[in-house]
Amino acid sequence: MARQERAEQTRNAILEAAASRFDAVGFLGASLSEILAEAGVTKGALYFHFKSKEDLADALIDEQFTVWEPLSAIEEPGLQTVINLTQGMAASLLSDVRVRASIRLVIEHGSFITPAGNAYKRWIDTIHGCLLAAKAAGDLRKEINAHDLAHYVVGSFTGVQLSSQVLTGRSDLLERTTFMWTTILNSVVPPRRLHRFNPMGTPSTREPATA
Repeated sequence: MARQERAEQTRNAILEAAASRFDAVGFLGASLSEILAEAGVTKGALYFHFKSKEDLADALIDEQFTVWEPLSAIEEPGLQTVINLTQGMAASLLSDVRVRASIRLVIEHGSFITPAGNAYKRWIDTIHGCLLAAKAAGDLRKEINAHDLAHYVVGSFTGVQLSSQVLTGRSDLLERTTFMWTTILNSVVPPRRLHRFNPMGTPSTREPATA
């Protein structure tokens, strides 16, 4: 057990160092030697856990999906679930270097041997499922296509978080995400049902997800 714990600690140290470098300088800018130095591990230890820098990046991209963990406890996911997911991601971007690195890596997917488009697809598919449930419950206007809206939400949030990063270092990200949702809700929800949804997310939403 002690050996397993040491191995896990080493793996986490490598991921933390890689996230720090990827977040700071991107995939191409980060070198394995810098990651090794920051993690304080040997090259052999790194290659025991990860085959390459691309493998490290793939592992970090998966970190962003920790925000999905509460989904399993939701009996009836719907539109508020999607709001909460994006607000939870916004909170994680402010507090978690691994999530920040994973988002930067996805945006810079052209730098990879294998593009990271699957990350977008996972988000779209998950949100689409929630929006289908929302439409069945009458929470979306009849003319709204749930799949198109899922694409739009992912694209909108990607743009919001990126512009927030560039303009304010993400200091206004929660506010901008709330405005995004206020605008979307007014466009897609029947007026009589608007009161059911909180564009800021439900109370625990802005607590950052933990890995």
